[in-house]
Amino acid sequence: MSVYKAINAVQLELSKVGITKDRRNTQGAGYNFRGIDDMYNTLSPLLSKHGLCILPRVINRDCIERPTKTGGVLFYTTVEVEFDFVSAEDGTKHIVKTFGEAMDVSDKSTNKAMSAAYKYAVMQAFAIPTEGDNDADAHTHEVKTTNQQPNINDVLIDFQSQIESAISIDNLLQIWQTIPRIHHKALEQAKNKTKARLTKSTGEE
Repeated sequence: MSVYKAINAVQLELSKVGITKDRRNTQGAGYNFRGIDDMYNTLSPLLSKHGLCILPRVINRDCIERPTKTGGVLFYTTVEVEFDFVSAEDGTKHIVKTFGEAMDVSDKSTNKAMSAAYKYAVMQAFAIPTEGDNDADAHTHEVKTTNQQPNINDVLIDFQSQIESAISIDNLLQIWQTIPRIHHKALEQAKNKTKARLTKSTGEE
């Protein structure tokens, strides 16, 4: 199949040129790493040359807030992503699924998690060595240690309150998409009741 020939051709060229670890984490860990731009800059011409497309598809995304030792907030995001490796010659494809995790103090945690998922998808597909390069990005974050875990009932009550406060079907859908899938089954009844209420009062479907 052409897709595997294309993957093999890119892998062969990468074995000759490699992707060097020119960047260094300077915030405590002190390790060298390959930046996502290094991956793109090396792979882009090879993918074009051998007619191989890599197309992402996000399957799931979870984002939670964690306190830092300094009193700030970190956004911790995990994404589950499938990458279609597609041959431009005949459309044959192979799917590679990876997870990406990242933290950020602003709105970049999802971007970083997506970059991490892509980085390790191509590392595994093209057999690029990963020694000492197993972090999502170049930053070392300090998370406040705590022995107290959130009560699952409190979490569900909070999510149920958000669902019941929906003001439209679209708003309900937006809220539902922010809730981790692990809680969907327990909250399905609340969602359906709210949907029925909104449908009756607004005429939406």
